[in-house]
Amino acid sequence: MRILGLLLLSLWSNLLLAESATQDVYQVLRQEAQGYAEVTPNRVFNFPADHAPHPEYRIEWWYITANLTDPEGKPWGIQWTLFRQSLTPNPILNGWESNQMWMAHAALSTPQGYFPAQRFARGGIGQAGVSTTPFAAWLDDWAWQSTSMEPFPSTLKFTVADWDLSFELQSDKPWVLQGDKGYSQKSAGNQASYYYSQPHIQIKGSATRNGQTIPLQGTAWLDREWSSQPLAPNQSGWDWFSLHFNDGYALMVYQLRHADGQHWLSGSWVTPEGMSQTLKADDIKLTQQAMDTIEVLKHGEKITITLPLAWTIELPKLNKRWQITTPYPNQWMAAQFPYWEGIVEVDGGKSGMGYMELTGY
Repeated sequence: MRILGLLLLSLWSNLLLAESATQDVYQVLRQEAQGYAEVTPNRVFNFPADHAPHPEYRIEWWYITANLTDPEGKPWGIQWTLFRQSLTPNPILNGWESNQMWMAHAALSTPQGYFPAQRFARGGIGQAGVSTTPFAAWLDDWAWQSTSMEPFPSTLKFTVADWDLSFELQSDKPWVLQGDKGYSQKSAGNQASYYYSQPHIQIKGSATRNGQTIPLQGTAWLDREWSSQPLAPNQSGWDWFSLHFNDGYALMVYQLRHADGQHWLSGSWVTPEGMSQTLKADDIKLTQQAMDTIEVLKHGEKITITLPLAWTIELPKLNKRWQITTPYPNQWMAAQFPYWEGIVEVDGGKSGMGYMELTGY
């Protein structure tokens, strides 16, 4: 669903003006985005052009997650995300006066621990950006790049902590337009984004640390989204899932949590060939199964936080039901805006693997 990008970059720009320990970090999303382009239905997507930035919109992101295994069959995972924000309407793209700001998040989940990182950059001076001649998305030396205008095949290289990570990505499946032909509504009001995904990416590569290289391979998921519109006033956070099943199917489900308990649900069911079926609220039943307490960092100090790390997802009309749990509870992105995102198992790994994102807890 990736509305997280809007929160992260809007929060960042707000914090640059004034940081307050009592600030409601979600309030910036409830404000009108006057002057930016609006998200409306019936847009015609154009590839490969739409892989590039859309600076007339307030916020945008390129979001990769991947479930990997090492030679012993143990689960690993990566997250690599590039966010763009126009700080003011009427984009200025070049030079030091550019109003384009960039942020990147990266994380490595391993049997030995979780390693997150974040970076910031300004636009207009080559430090960060996205191009399609050929395709490249980068912030400093964190780089995802292809030799053509299409994102695949491509390489992804970045570092977290003392790990050097290098991967090759490949996909020949059609793009999945989320929601109504890419128009992804986020509330009963005007909140929406343009949203497409590539659930079927083959990924292989390695993680190197202290002279030891560990080969990894698995399946990745790309989300692309851009928007100008904030959260609805009664939306406190969200829960998002991307799942790869052993039979080749894929599932995306998210809910935006409402104060009255009437959460906004959406998703897509994708065949191994890449054909998708949009899921609406009455197609999905998402249920918390357990709350877990983990220890995290906040402003450099250790605190405890309680999160719903076990779920049941049901698609009643398709007669599907799965249990979602995580092998690694401590996948906490202790960034400027903190959230939980990491590996999950479907039915204990017997049915598949995936990623989960939790915010607002």
